[in-house]
Amino acid sequence: MKHFTRHYRKIGYWFIRASLVFAFVWLFFIPSFIRADFSADNIFYITLNGESVGCVSSKDQAYEYLREARRLLQLDSTELVLAQTDMEVTGDHVVWHKMDESDAIINKMKTILQKNEKGTLQRCYTIKINDFYVNVATKDEVLQILNAALDKYDYDDEFEATLILDPNREVNVLTTEVISSVENYFDVSGSISEFKSYGIAGYLDEVFMADTDISSDMDFSDYDLGVKSLDFGDKVEVVEAYLPESELTELSAAIEEVTKDQETSQIYEVQQGDNLGIIAAKFNLSVDELIAMNPTIEDENSIIRVEDEIIVTVPEPELTVVRTELEYIEEDYQAEVQYVDNDSWYTTKSVVLQEPSDGRHNAIVLNYYENDNEVSQETIKEEVIYEAVAKIVERGTIVPPTYIKPISGGRLSSGFGYRSRPTAGASTYHKGVDWATPVGTAVMASSGGVVTRAGWGSGYGYVIYIDHPDGRQTRYGHLSKILVSVGDHVSQGQKIALSGNTGVSTGAHLHFEILINGVQVNPLNYLY
Repeated sequence: MKHFTRHYRKIGYWFIRASLVFAFVWLFFIPSFIRADFSADNIFYITLNGESVGCVSSKDQAYEYLREARRLLQLDSTELVLAQTDMEVTGDHVVWHKMDESDAIINKMKTILQKNEKGTLQRCYTIKINDFYVNVATKDEVLQILNAALDKYDYDDEFEATLILDPNREVNVLTTEVISSVENYFDVSGSISEFKSYGIAGYLDEVFMADTDISSDMDFSDYDLGVKSLDFGDKVEVVEAYLPESELTELSAAIEEVTKDQETSQIYEVQQGDNLGIIAAKFNLSVDELIAMNPTIEDENSIIRVEDEIIVTVPEPELTVVRTELEYIEEDYQAEVQYVDNDSWYTTKSVVLQEPSDGRHNAIVLNYYENDNEVSQETIKEEVIYEAVAKIVERGTIVPPTYIKPISGGRLSSGFGYRSRPTAGASTYHKGVDWATPVGTAVMASSGGVVTRAGWGSGYGYVIYIDHPDGRQTRYGHLSKILVSVGDHVSQGQKIALSGNTGVSTGAHLHFEILINGVQVNPLNYLY
């Protein structure tokens, strides 16, 4: 009996031992259940966009499954897919729990992402020209737009726009390069010379700056006329992007946006011989339109000076095309004006010594254009039929004196011209201007000159006359104190008197006159 009891005990011991080994293997080698980790969270519940997905053994596993779900979702589309993704992973500590299958979790994640798709981003290309942007669907459309800009000037279909990596950018940005689709050459002395990579300008410099004047041996018919170089005048950048289809521009509309003329404001520097009418005609504007663009120009009679800057509007496309074109011209021409300087005259005086007449010539010229605007011209070969006669002008070199307001401040109380008689003895025609100012205000010389009168002047009260080098005279009346004497040389802005209320006067003020050839004029038209 003891023998059987000992045997059963031995069987029970091995059964318990086998059960413990089996439990150990189950816990640590069967993936469907969590391992017994009693030190930290050992189970993680996944919620995606508010929906429960399942549980996994680690946060890393949850994000790994999400990446796989995104990959599977993207495989269903040829474009970039956007979907709302708000995933929460919450940890917990348990002793025993069955894990969810990986395929089940991934498929459920994909289903949730499909329900929350925001849309598909289409691969496209963004063209940047200065501050202008346009988005088109393909690289081929980019090239069609660029070549549409060239086609306006590529009369013989000899040039083509291509895209290359911008060597000045570290990121993958494309820029443009215009290549000739034919062998563009320049015919010299019966032989064909290749049009070198540095362009027609460099080539011509090399040819025509040589010791032997090759061009003189060429007839006009020997020159290969036409467009010699073509390129873009603006920096063009092209980058690949992903955008909603709604942000893409149709090809025809994009071509119009890039090539259509837009009104662009520019600064024009006034040249010798310009007036408002000439400037307006240069830019296809009316004089009224030109005046409206420039607040400093009051009307069509406003004075403009050489080197003044005037705002004009010019129709220009977003993408500027620059080109050189070899052309034959047969036209009248003018010789440059010749000037004879007279150091005893003011610059306001000039006299024509010889009237001009046009000449006539034939020429081969290289014109430089920006869009439709000729920027410069080089004469390559010229045949003069008859010479032009230059216009000869004698002109002064002395800068004429300027005139400034003779007091600081003051209120303009009486203008130049007809008025009601302010007091007995006063004139109804005011020959100067008055500024009301307290007695004792400093009076300055409006311009440099020589004092020819300083004293009492009847209706003027105390008065000063100053003669100026340009033949003009200024007068300062109703003074309270005179600080200069006859014969004194005074400079512009020098203090010459104090204002007052002497003579025929209704109150403290300064009376000021400017005389030209002895006749009073409105001083306000001459003050700077």
